[in-house]
Amino acid sequence: MSLNLERRTAILVDQHPLWMDTVEQVVRRAGVEVLAKISSAADALERLEDLHPDLLVTGIKMGEGEIDGLTLLRLATERHPEMKAIVLSMYDDVGHIDAAFDAGAHAYVLKTAHPDDLTSAVRQAFQHSIFFASARGAAVAPAPPPLEEAPGLTRRELEILQLVAEGHSNAQLARMLWVTEQTVKFHLSNIYRKLGVANRTEASRWAQLQGLLGAKAAA
Repeated sequence: MSLNLERRTAILVDQHPLWMDTVEQVVRRAGVEVLAKISSAADALERLEDLHPDLLVTGIKMGEGEIDGLTLLRLATERHPEMKAIVLSMYDDVGHIDAAFDAGAHAYVLKTAHPDDLTSAVRQAFQHSIFFASARGAAVAPAPPPLEEAPGLTRRELEILQLVAEGHSNAQLARMLWVTEQTVKFHLSNIYRKLGVANRTEASRWAQLQGLLGAKAAA
């Protein structure tokens, strides 16, 4: 069933042409027209200039001697900041996930995910229709504190610490951040180790005492 988006267009980039045939079916089911399926990142950069798609769906690993998908993503979003981008990857480790978001991805979907997950990612890239309770009043919420106020924590770890302190479960965090629960657990383990605490309650208390949380979360 189509999601009835306005007419949108996409380019798919992956080293495996047969895989892109499958992805094309899912993207089209979301109401997005696929303009091209390209197996070379360099070729994709050229086609972007001609086709001006609304959406780029790319893998990370490309053929030998090719620039990788993250480099493609970074260059593409720099040149076309209005374009949405989704990474569709077999890698579920924190390094690849964080690198993808740093490069400009709007969503990160595992290749092992159900096709409906990709459909939802396409929809959310264009039309934000799912909101969580913590989002209420977000327009006036203070900006996240600089990393200097939380020694040793990465930006993603600080974000997760703040969400944990707001009471979100691991499953909720995974959905909100477009990652697996295992990735959330990996981040939490690093946070506990760096802060010298044993669990999420102690981590939340530490964040409150350090003044890293907004008034709503601290309450």
